[in-house]
Amino acid sequence: MVEHNGRNEQRKDEQLEPFRRESGEHLTTNQGVRIDDTDNSLTAGERGPTLMEDFHFREKMTHFDHERIPERVVHARGSGAHGYFQVYESMAEYTKAKFLQDPAVKTPVFVRFSTVVGFRGSADTVRDVRGFATKFYTEDGVYDLVGNNMPVFFIQDGIKFPDLVHSIKPEPHNEMPQASAAHDNFWDFISLMPESMHMIMWVLSDRALPRSYRMMEGFGVHTFRWINEQGKARFVKLHWKPKLGMHSLVWDEVQKLAGKDPDYNRRDLWEAIEMGDYPEFELGVQIVEAEDEHKFDFDLLDPTKIIPEEMVPVRPVGKMVLNRNPDNFFAETEQVAFHPGHVVPGIDFTNDPLLQGRLFSYTDTQLIRLGGPNFTEIPINRPVNAAHNNQRDGYMRQTIDKGAVNYSPNSRGGGCPMANPDNLRAYTHYAEKVEGQKIRKRSESFKDHYSQATLFWNSMSEAEKDHIVSAAHFELAKVNDKAIRQRMVDHFNQISHDLAQRVAQGIGVPEPTEPAGQTHDRSSPALSMENTVKDTVKSRKVAILAIDGFDHTQVMEMKQALQKAGANAQIVSKFSGTLHSADGQEMEVDKTFLTSASVMFDAIYVPGGQQSIETLKQQGDALHFINEAFRHGKAIAATGEGVELLKASDIVGAELADQDGRISADNGVVTTRQGSIADVSQQFIAAIAQHRHWNRMQKERVPA
Repeated sequence: MVEHNGRNEQRKDEQLEPFRRESGEHLTTNQGVRIDDTDNSLTAGERGPTLMEDFHFREKMTHFDHERIPERVVHARGSGAHGYFQVYESMAEYTKAKFLQDPAVKTPVFVRFSTVVGFRGSADTVRDVRGFATKFYTEDGVYDLVGNNMPVFFIQDGIKFPDLVHSIKPEPHNEMPQASAAHDNFWDFISLMPESMHMIMWVLSDRALPRSYRMMEGFGVHTFRWINEQGKARFVKLHWKPKLGMHSLVWDEVQKLAGKDPDYNRRDLWEAIEMGDYPEFELGVQIVEAEDEHKFDFDLLDPTKIIPEEMVPVRPVGKMVLNRNPDNFFAETEQVAFHPGHVVPGIDFTNDPLLQGRLFSYTDTQLIRLGGPNFTEIPINRPVNAAHNNQRDGYMRQTIDKGAVNYSPNSRGGGCPMANPDNLRAYTHYAEKVEGQKIRKRSESFKDHYSQATLFWNSMSEAEKDHIVSAAHFELAKVNDKAIRQRMVDHFNQISHDLAQRVAQGIGVPEPTEPAGQTHDRSSPALSMENTVKDTVKSRKVAILAIDGFDHTQVMEMKQALQKAGANAQIVSKFSGTLHSADGQEMEVDKTFLTSASVMFDAIYVPGGQQSIETLKQQGDALHFINEAFRHGKAIAATGEGVELLKASDIVGAELADQDGRISADNGVVTTRQGSIADVSQQFIAAIAQHRHWNRMQKERVPA
């Protein structure tokens, strides 16, 4: 057990302990019988047929034949981590949920991050929504907050979910494209669903390209209810805010990473936890009094709408720390079963029609995927408190219940297990008054499909707007049906005339001449990633380009400064092995140009050393490394002769130091010929913290 775990976290870990095992010395069957040969089947003679009585062969082969469970229809590709949640102060005024009461209690959690569209074997970095699902193992049972990294969704009613997923999955006649929205079926569906316009703006934005699972927000999407012990209910929206801030990749990086390292986000999460850079998120809540339900110009129950933070601030209520990787991917990450209907006393649902659909769908999904009703007995899904009911049978039952009674009411078992409605820890549904005719009709309050899409567009920085337009060009240029492209431009014209004109220019349809609809100039700063945390470089990866003859003193001083700030510096060279500095010092190479790329790093440093720089000038890979990083807006530093390597590259629009002792810091490029490494490192670290330097207006001239 790690030292900082709390009582609840320890309980969950101890519960899982009997199911963990190291590889034993002796090979056995699943019944524990030792095996003398696992390389040869039992046959009738050396060249005879295999015998049916070879129980080891049949068990081994049968298990292999059934090792693959059906992958999730959506969110198939995921990564998980264990951790704990701790509330800052009691939330008893708002909810009786016990895990939100005592700041001294650490509630164990398991989080699964995921992409939505692709199969299990697809790449991590595709343009997509990301799942952000958290399982809280509370003393009152399991609570699942099953959300995404975007606060809204494509549709308003769960009945449309099969249509949405069918449209975005590979087209049925040719099973293409994989993990991509850039095809006719998806945009045909979206162009006929105006309610999707707000979500589409998020999907086209940088939010769909997270730099790391550790650097993206999470949202509960729906409006839920919190209920206190007095029975008072309030509406709530739930948010996860990353302590490292929100940062993204750029589209060119995304495409290259899918080939260079399709496990990029998965690897980033795993390595950060292994290195002790534990991801941290704050849980925030927007609270709306019941009597204020209808004070907004949108419906709180509409899952395609947000509550702008300027209208209802997000209140931080607790912190989640992810501090342990799974022991086994399949047993934990693949078999974990989330469900928005897994709630505890103090948390209840609303009549959000998408949420209502999910409450049915998730149980149904787990039944088929995990083989039956006993998926709750898989160790990763078990609550920390014991479950007691009259359920006994079904596939893969693990609990061995004792006693003759499995029904209720009963007298033979003393009436146990019995319901106890008077117990404050028993779950009681909120007594909402419901009445009305049975009808298939959407509420009129759900009819505004454009104003919040406009709010999102208005809130973006100029660089973010450029990226949205470029994303629309890529997506819609792959749509063959011109009528679909035209419909999308018509929708964009309802959001912003400027947006529609710019998109139309790139996809071969006429630009609209007049604005359509009622647009507005309101904005919300919280929606722009440019307004996120930019004061830390913790866990950022910096490539140091060097080869034999490098300046050892410069490298060590820069490495120490970066490590002190929390960044991880790695030596990248032509070959693996050991480098020798100009003064005879040795240093191990971490990565090569062949096994890495600038897209895997957040910044680049080039130290001096005449021999090293002269050799690197002849290395096309080294020059490409620099050019590509510059084009992607990343921080770059060079000292001593290292400045010459930057000059030999195709960097444009950045001033480089020419005078002795002078430090130039321009557009995220920090250089000096003979200046202090300490001063350079300080400015370099500040440049890395900015994440990107979008003001490199001539970056398109860089051949990378």
